[in-house]
Amino acid sequence: MAKIKLGPQSLLYPMPALLVGAQVNGKPNFITVAWGGIACGDPPMISVAIRHTRHSLKGILENKCFSVNVPGADLVKEVDYCGIVSGAKVDKVAACNFKVTTGKLCGAPLIDQCPVNLECELYHTIALGSHVLVIGRITETHISEDCLTNGRPDVTKINPLIYTTAQSEYQTLGDVVGKAFSVGNELKE
Repeated sequence: MAKIKLGPQSLLYPMPALLVGAQVNGKPNFITVAWGGIACGDPPMISVAIRHTRHSLKGILENKCFSVNVPGADLVKEVDYCGIVSGAKVDKVAACNFKVTTGKLCGAPLIDQCPVNLECELYHTIALGSHVLVIGRITETHISEDCLTNGRPDVTKINPLIYTTAQSEYQTLGDVVGKAFSVGNELKE
């Protein structure tokens, strides 16, 4: 297969479309983040990359906590909106009709309409250039009851959004193509 060099790019799939929440000046605010993922399993930690200039970053640094809300595909308009407008200028909660609650961490607002919410204590930040890598220790996980199958999270019911950089589009996950920790056994001799 022929390959074409593109130079250094942030091209990795899938990129989750996440709504990161923080209290800023006493008000809940949410920013869309596509550069995020699990950073550690024990203790559970997550990382998100946020531009230095973003309004939400101020609240994360002040409160030492934040939330990561995993939206379903039904929230695609709200996800896009939270990425194209600044919370310094508009009330995103009102514009998106979000029902916001608070868990254990009062500076980490949760969006009820999102099927999964992670409460995170700020663990570390790393300035990397255009973005700050924000690492949070997950202190609680909330999931909508209707997104469980046999008591376990069901990704097909969560129906999370992913962002595709090259096309600048939101998509959902595709078909299952193999069972993890199993399908690779077919290559064993």
